[in-house]
Amino acid sequence: MAGKFEVYEDRAGKFRFRLKASNGQVVATGEAYETKAAAKKGCEAVQRAADGAAIEETAS
Repeated sequence: MAGKFEVYEDRAGKFRFRLKASNGQVVATGEAYETKAAAKKGCEAVQRAADGAAIEETAS
């Protein structure tokens, strides 16, 4: 099973997303959005940005 995005409403009434790995572990979370539709667009943006993205090491 592949990972999945979950869109949910937080305690403040804002919408957020989290990316879960196939084992159920949360591997990424999104910022707060005003609408569920905006949170879904955030998921799509992450999908587009991650496709073929390079891994870079940076200094701490």
